[in-house]
Formats: sequence, structure tokens, C-alpha cells
Amino acid sequence: MAIVPVGRNFVIVKEYELEGMMEILQNYFPYSLKFHETIKTYLNDRVWHFQFYRAKTWPDDPICLHFPGCTYTPDNRTNESVGIFCPPDKLERMELIKDEDILFDWNSPIYMNFTHVGIMRMMEEIFREKVKGKLDGHIFGDIYVHEFTNDLDLPLEPLASNEVIMKPLCINDVKDIHDLYPASDIESLELFNKLVHQLPGFGVFNVSDNELAAWSLQSYYGGMFSMQTKPKFRRKGYGIQVAKSLTKLVIQRGYIPFVVIRPENDASRGLYTKLGFRKAFESVRGTFLPHCGAEETSTRVAEDEKGELSETLAEKRSNCEHSDGVNGTATEKEKHR
Repeated sequence: MAIVPVGRNFVIVKEYELEGMMEILQNYFPYSLKFHETIKTYLNDRVWHFQFYRAKTWPDDPICLHFPGCTYTPDNRTNESVGIFCPPDKLERMELIKDEDILFDWNSPIYMNFTHVGIMRMMEEIFREKVKGKLDGHIFGDIYVHEFTNDLDLPLEPLASNEVIMKPLCINDVKDIHDLYPASDIESLELFNKLVHQLPGFGVFNVSDNELAAWSLQSYYGGMFSMQTKPKFRRKGYGIQVAKSLTKLVIQRGYIPFVVIRPENDASRGLYTKLGFRKAFESVRGTFLPHCGAEETSTRVAEDEKGELSETLAEKRSNCEHSDGVNGTATEKEKHR
């Protein structure tokens, strides 16, 4: 799909307007943080090319989109994946997206990276109503944001200097990093080349053979990619050393550190909590498939009266693969499609 400057309800944001857009989004922290930091990283580092859109009624309707939402999709079409922000207390205004049949091809799959559960619920309602579609292959992730209250001089056991060394990542490390990354099916190798070349990252390396043991780096959405540790190097304190170093550097670069943690990942939750991260909201990643038939649309993202996930998806949530790291090093690669 070619880049379209004006949709039915949304208009592309010109570059000189992006700073003003960020100012509006700050009013909706922490929910708008991922979208806000994506714009900031785009302006500062040009890691990936995005098209940002805002509602024509902005800022009265503070709803915005960016294409692509994931860096890799099967057909590699710009509008095949999307990132969406809508304030949780204004979800009824997702009607603007429902009517957006210029920017969206509702008869094709649409891929979405980790997005607030309320937005995903509304998107599934839209798909179910418009094309008898459903949310498929969804993965849960909790967004943890650094509160700047913990002392990042937290004393840690020093690395065994005769065994490992921590140093910045370089291009030669990219393939190893991509192979370790649990969602490598939606983040391309090309992206990792750009990230390591343009954004900060740290790795812990085995001194004897320079093997990468653990790593983390800043992402194109401003937050921190999942911290990964190879199985044979776990429980040695490498993860928290890498995470602490990167958190400090991300703050120094003017960003608000945040991570996506799989809900069953107690190790990562404990690690980042020690560093001053606190859970801000729940998110979901998944694919919307059209024309699935009414009998297949029973698994929906929904919230009960207390704002918790529905029992149906809570059961599916508990069945997520166990992992290590922010999104986790799954025992078997997660399949986004």
C-alpha cells in the first residue's frame, strides 16, 4: 500500500509537527510512553522509517497511529502493521479507526506489537464487526516503567574479571543477538544492524573466547529491548549488570526507560523491580485475521469490571511459554503469525 497523506479520519504528521505531538502525548503518560519515545527515537536516530498520523480532530481526539508497527511482516507492506495510541478513558473514540477504510485494509491481516489491552480489545471488536475477524496468536506483556526513585548506584556483585567482561555491543555481535531474540520472527536482522550501529547496548562476553553471554540494547521505540542471557551463563548476575548499565545510559540520553516483561517471568520482574521499574499497564501483541467465522471469535481481549483481563484470556495468558529475559528466551521460538 502506497503512503497516503490523508485518510478518512487521520492525517500524516509533518516532521516539524512531531515535537508538538510529543508535548500532547506527555499528558497521557504512562500509557502514551511507547508512542512518545518512538517519535523521539525517530527524530534523534532515524533507526527505522515510520509514518505518523494523528486524528483530524487532534488534540480533542488524542488518537494517533504509526505505520509500520512492527519492522517485519510477511509481505513487508508499510500498512500491514500498525502502532496505535488512544487514552484508556477515551476508548470510545476508537470509532475513528473503525471508519478508517483508507489507511487500513480490513480484509488483510494486521500485525500489532505490544499495545494496551484496552486498545486491543477495541480493535478486536472492530475486526469482529467489520470482517468477522479475530485476534490470533496473542502474547501478553506487562509494561514496566522506571520511576527514577531507586538508586541506580545499587551495589552489585562485581563481574568476575577473569571470566567475563562487559563492553558495548558492535556489529559483529548482531547475528548472535538476533538468534537469541525470542521475537526474531517480527524484528528483522536489518533492524538489529541499525540498532547496534545507532543506539547504545551492552553485552557481557566470555573472556576466554569472546562468546556473548548476556546483552541488552535500546530499541527503536525508545525503551529497552529484552535482556537475554544464554542458558549456560544464567544465575551469575550478568543480567542485572547489563540492565543497570543500560538503564543509566538511556536516562543520560534523555529517555524514560521502560521494558516489556512477560507476566510469568518472575526473574525479569524481580531484576527490573530492583532497578526501580514499576508496572504501568498490561499490553498484548498479536495478529488480527479477517474472515475467521463467528464460531472462531470467542477468544477476545476484554476487561472485567475491575479492569482485569477476562477469565478466558487469563487462562491463555497462563499458558504462555516460560522464558528468561524481558520478552523471554523461550524454550521454543514464539510464533507471531
